[in-house]
Amino acid sequence: MKKLLPVIFLFICFSCGVRVHYDYEKTTDFTQYQSYSYFLNMNTGLSELDAKRLFKAIDETMALKGISLAEDSDFIINIESSTYQDNRSNSTVGVGVGGGGGNVGGGISVGIPIGQANVTRQIKFDFVDAKTNQLFWQAISEGSFNPNATPEKREAALQSVVEKVMKNYPPVAK
Repeated sequence: MKKLLPVIFLFICFSCGVRVHYDYEKTTDFTQYQSYSYFLNMNTGLSELDAKRLFKAIDETMALKGISLAEDSDFIINIESSTYQDNRSNSTVGVGVGGGGGNVGGGISVGIPIGQANVTRQIKFDFVDAKTNQLFWQAISEGSFNPNATPEKREAALQSVVEKVMKNYPPVAK
């Protein structure tokens, strides 16, 4: 149980910090898609190890949904990612010097930023019909990313992203 607590803690932390935006073609019959494959020569923007972790998480999640990985598939998955620094914290420490005498005054002030810029990773998942080559579903996830994380933390973070992304696949008619 002691070994399981850090994994649960990481899962909770990472699942709260991931935002996912969805879009899909409203006229799509999602029941026709029972098998998938990945685009050949896909440039995910991830390291080779992170890409393997992501594909493993997708394969496991799709299997739970009853959708199988197949060479001759119903749809193809394309994945693109990017990272960027987001300095959301405007916290600074101000240092000032001033002086004056008589009717003349002057001063100087400098703001020193506190903390580091946040690194955010965006991963875009495109589902494309294999026969028509048309995009029918898309999810874009955004969340904090630690490039110095351990392999276990990276795997947990990517698993969390995939779980959140695939939570709304197929979309439920409202």
